[in-house]
Amino acid sequence: MEINWYGHSCFRLSERGMASVVCDPYDHRQVGFEALKLKADIVTVSIDLPGHNYLSGVKGDPFIVSGPGEYEVGGVFITGAQTNGHVKRSEDEPRNTLYVIDYNGITVAHLGDLNRVPTQAEVEALGPLNIALVPVGGGGGLNASKAAEVISLLEPSIVIPMHYETPGSNIKLDPLAKFLKEMGLTEIETSPSLKVTSPNSLPEETHVVVLDSSRS
Repeated sequence: MEINWYGHSCFRLSERGMASVVCDPYDHRQVGFEALKLKADIVTVSIDLPGHNYLSGVKGDPFIVSGPGEYEVGGVFITGAQTNGHVKRSEDEPRNTLYVIDYNGITVAHLGDLNRVPTQAEVEALGPLNIALVPVGGGGGLNASKAAEVISLLEPSIVIPMHYETPGSNIKLDPLAKFLKEMGLTEIETSPSLKVTSPNSLPEETHVVVLDSSRS
């Protein structure tokens, strides 16, 4: 399978012969960047905000997943779990849905606009996670220190940071360097995409992969 990042929290997941998934398409007029030009069989929306729910940015007639539940489309299994916006002390907090997307046993968790550290029980309910797409720049999502704490709980093989300060964005977020420092990393090479052939090909220790944006 292949994972491409389009800036902010937007990714496209694809595998030959299986349904393609776009996560959190953004309205470029709100976020910045140029307009998205994506096609997909499935679109997941983690939170009902313009930076995450712009369905018009995805062509075709995709199946829309916008809340908790279990879904299966084109051989891809998706489980949505609500993570914030459901406790009495935060009634005004927007509801966020975390998605675990399963491609032939390779599990990818898109954390959306997760803004709190989940409990151990919530983590265990997600099952084993191979790849985690994690907000790291604050704003409505996790900041660098909380992101590092969540990663230590989830124990994924690969972490791909998202939702951080990038050129062209209108959203005020922390820079990636803050998260890398929290993770004990100084410099890191970027990749145009992440390609994974099987769960057995993944590293045993958690590895941070920074993707170049595929906007250009």
